[in-house]
Amino acid sequence: MNNMLARYRNDVAPALMEEFGYASLMQIPQIKKVTVNIGVGEALDNAKALDAAVEDLRKICGQQPVITKARLNIAAFKLREGRAIGVKVDLRGERMWALLDRLVNIALPRTRDFSGISPDAFDGRGNYTLGLREQILFPEIEYDKIDKVRGMEITIITTAQTDDEGRRLLKLMGMPFREQ
Repeated sequence: MNNMLARYRNDVAPALMEEFGYASLMQIPQIKKVTVNIGVGEALDNAKALDAAVEDLRKICGQQPVITKARLNIAAFKLREGRAIGVKVDLRGERMWALLDRLVNIALPRTRDFSGISPDAFDGRGNYTLGLREQILFPEIEYDKIDKVRGMEITIITTAQTDDEGRRLLKLMGMPFREQ
């Protein structure tokens, strides 16, 4: 069993149960899935950029990414409907816990001038989105083999009903939130 999952079951769930006074175990917020997304705007001019982003995401997540396509025509961005503009992966189960473990314990501490992540990036329903500026924070990515430093967006989808519940869940899971 992954140590993040064990931590959730042994420490976090009982603490949340006590802190928020839930009547049932089913009310305790859980992490449902993690979505990792890389927007590849330069794919319009450079088709190889999309392949490199797919490969990076596959190494980080251990799962084949899905190519996302534009839904609208936007003339200002020279964008046509149906053009490939990014890659994303939805992680659940063992791979999700493994990615969260590497994110909290390896990737975030490797960030330059790291002082914690913003505690305000919740969506109102307990889900958290975190933007990373470079994929080289993850140990699976070899610095010499990348074509370009790319940012990514990691969204943690929880069953929490409020931002406070979601924030407390992630804080107990070890997310290094910045002090206000």
